[in-house]
Amino acid sequence: MVSLMMPATASNPHNLPSLGDGSSSIVSPQMEAQIGSVFLKQINAALPMADDVLIQYYVEQHIRNLAQYSDMRQPLQAVVVVDNPNINAFAAPGGIIGINLGLLIYAEDVAEYSSVIAHEMAHLSQRHFARGIQAQQAASVPTMIGLLAAVLVGAAGGSDAGLAALTTAQAIGQSNQLRFSREREQEADRVGLSTLVRADIDPNAMARMFERMQQAYRFTKRPPEFLLTHPLSESRISDAKNQARSYGEAKPIDPTLALDYQIARIRAQQNYSDNPAFDVANFRKSLTRAPNDLAMKYGLALALSRDDQHDEALQLVEELYERNPQSVLYVGAYAELLINAERTEQANELLGRALTFYPDSYPLSMLHAQALIADQEYAGAERIYKQISRQRPHDPLVWFELAETSGLAGNVVDVHLARAEFFYLNGAPHRAIQHLEYAKNLVAGGNRQLHAKLTQRIQNLRTEIRATRG
Repeated sequence: MVSLMMPATASNPHNLPSLGDGSSSIVSPQMEAQIGSVFLKQINAALPMADDVLIQYYVEQHIRNLAQYSDMRQPLQAVVVVDNPNINAFAAPGGIIGINLGLLIYAEDVAEYSSVIAHEMAHLSQRHFARGIQAQQAASVPTMIGLLAAVLVGAAGGSDAGLAALTTAQAIGQSNQLRFSREREQEADRVGLSTLVRADIDPNAMARMFERMQQAYRFTKRPPEFLLTHPLSESRISDAKNQARSYGEAKPIDPTLALDYQIARIRAQQNYSDNPAFDVANFRKSLTRAPNDLAMKYGLALALSRDDQHDEALQLVEELYERNPQSVLYVGAYAELLINAERTEQANELLGRALTFYPDSYPLSMLHAQALIADQEYAGAERIYKQISRQRPHDPLVWFELAETSGLAGNVVDVHLARAEFFYLNGAPHRAIQHLEYAKNLVAGGNRQLHAKLTQRIQNLRTEIRATRG
C-alpha cells in the first residue's frame, strides 16, 4: 500500500456544491479514514491480491502522477490491486482506490485507463460516500462499514463474495443506498474529465471506454461488476462526449507513458495465460506487423522466459532496458528475467546499481530479495524484507514474504512476528494474537524489552477487538 499526499490547493472550477459541514457532521474525514482501515482488512481477507510488484508499482506511480491534477485534498490511504481478470475499479472512504487486473487488460491505452482512475478519484475528492450518508441519514457507522465492505467486496471480486457478506434481504436492500446515484456518477465523470485535461490526457478516452464496455456487454446476462456499480446510459455517454468536445483537440499520448502502460498491461495479460508457447507464437506474429514495437518485444520476452527460452528473452528485454536504464519499471523487468534465467549474480549487480539511485524502491528491493533467496542467501533477503516492512507496514504481501524468508533463515521469533502482522492486516486479530503469544513465549527470560512490547501489542489488539464488538 502507499500513502500519497495530494496538493492542498487544488482548483475547483466545476461550480460544484459545497461539501460544507453537512457531510462531515455525520461522517468526518477522520471517521472515513477509520472506515477505510476496517475495509482494507476485510477486502484483504476476502479477495486475492495481485503479487506482481511491478504492476503494483506502476499502478501506484500512475495514481501518484494523476493525483497532482485532481481535486483531492486528503492523502490517499491505499492502492489495492485485485487478482481478478474481470474489469473493475472502485473507491472507498478514507482514500482507497482499487482496481482489478482486468482493468489493465480491458483498457486498450493509458488514456482509457486514466479515465477510469480519474473517475474514481472524483468520487473521493467530492466525498460522495459521506454526502450519500448525509443525504439519507444512515443509521450508524458500524452498519455503514459492514454494508460498504459487502458492496465493494462484491464489486471488486465478483458477486459471490459480495452476496456472502450480505446475509439478509434487508442488508441487500440497504446496500443499494451505497451505490452512487446517477447524479453523482455524472458529477464524477465531469470532475474526472477535468482531471484528464489538466494532465494533458485525451478526455475523449472516457466516452470511448464507456462505449466499448457498453458494446462488449450489451448481450450478456450479467454485466461486469463495474457496470453494476457504475451504470451506463446513452445520456451519460453523450454528456462525456460533449464535455470532451468542449475542451478542443486532444494532445497525443506521450510515448513513454504509452509504453509503460503497455508493459503493465502485458504483464496483467500474461498473469492469466497458461500456454506460453501459444503466447510466443502470437507475439512473433504481432512483431511481423510492427517489428519495432518495444511493448510487443517485451511481451515476447516475457512469454519466452515462461517457456524457458531464456537467451532470446534476455536479448529482447535488454533492448527495453537500454531505452531508459534509469526507469524502475524497465530495470525491474530486466532483473526479473535474469532471475528466471538463474543469472542471479548479474541480476544482483543490476539491482544494486539501481538501488544506489533509488534506495527505497519497493519493486527493486523486492526483486533483490528474490534474487538473494534464489542464491539461498536467506539472511540478506530477510534484512531487505524487514526494511521494506518499515516502509510499507500496511502491505500484507511484504509481511507474508518476510515470514516465509525468516523461516528459511531459521529465525522462528521473526516468523511469528511477521505472521502476526499479516493476519492483523487480513482482519484476523485473534490469529495475530496467537502468533504474538508464540513469539512472547520464545523470548521469555531473554529479551525483556521485546517481551514487554509484545505484551503491550497483545493488550492493544484485545482492546481493539472489544471496541469492534461494542
